Amino acid sequence: MPTLRAGIIGGGFIGGVHAYAVRASGGVVMQVADHSPEAAALAATRLGARSSAESAEALIASDDIDVVHICTPNDTHFDLALAAMKAGKAVICEKPLATSSEDAALLAETARSTGAVTAVPFIYRFYPSVLEARHRISSGQAGALWMLHGSYLQDWLSSSQETNWRVDPAKGGGSRAFGDIGVHWCDVMEFTTGHRITRLVSRLSQAHPSRKGDESDSVVSTEDGAVILFETDRGATGSLVASQVSLGRKNKLWFSLDGTDAAYVFDQELPDSLWIGGRSSSQVIPRGPDTFSAGGGADYSRLPAGHPHGYQDSFTAFMTDAYAAVSGPRPEGLPSFSDGHRAAVITEAVLASAMKDSWVEVPS
Repeated sequence: MPTLRAGIIGGGFIGGVHAYAVRASGGVVMQVADHSPEAAALAATRLGARSSAESAEALIASDDIDVVHICTPNDTHFDLALAAMKAGKAVICEKPLATSSEDAALLAETARSTGAVTAVPFIYRFYPSVLEARHRISSGQAGALWMLHGSYLQDWLSSSQETNWRVDPAKGGGSRAFGDIGVHWCDVMEFTTGHRITRLVSRLSQAHPSRKGDESDSVVSTEDGAVILFETDRGATGSLVASQVSLGRKNKLWFSLDGTDAAYVFDQELPDSLWIGGRSSSQVIPRGPDTFSAGGGADYSRLPAGHPHGYQDSFTAFMTDAYAAVSGPRPEGLPSFSDGHRAAVITEAVLASAMKDSWVEVPS
């Protein structure tokens, strides 16, 4: 397989995660672009790129780039992804794919019509513990799933003195807590169970009605937290609590998928095990070659038992599959721009429900 050449647009935290995963997947980081040539030069050094680009547009047009990575604020994703696909590049775009479902639909359709290889980093799919739960559920070991519930909790915006571009709806989109992290939970739930959310009701809330900006306090119009009740196409009900203001929770994506014969619990802050609940007994299954299944978690368990598999390892597994799709058949389960569109549709349903104070249908 040829060595794929990556161009990363955006040199912040997530750009660094992408750069590490590119190299671990056998690729090379050729160029980095940022909001200015000076920032790009600094980011290129920090991310280990061979050079910096004058602009995002120059990077996309470059002949020595095979895969464009979009790691910029949300409001820029649509234009950059569209330009990269039209330039014949493979595209890996951070979520949300776009700040409206219409724009996300156009990107997904462009990917289909051009044949562009695309991916969105819904990387919680790639934890071996999640894949093991998926395998056991699909093989019937859970029985009928009837309740799907959980949370995604963070605390990085817990102080009113903290702010970020995501707080501004012009840059981050109309939903913050749900649009930023709640969509991850919905994606991994639907991927693991095979259920699709068809109907929901939501409530959005704020811990801080204003936040300290660069010079003065600014009114906050996006949510700090969201609570969602939902129904699925297979008759299950469920709930989700998403928050970026839950003290002490750094990145707690947690789910319980409850069936008539077994329940499966995953906790991203304790990622190297899967809790399996039964009526007579329950057990915690540690990740390992003798505990996880071929066709399930064992296929993505690339570290020996006792060596924790975490966020960067899962991101690298995602990137390995994405890069494999550029050169050959698309691996099963790799999230595409269609999955990014799905997340945008659910986000708009959450916002619509909160505005209407009622249940709403989620378009298929």
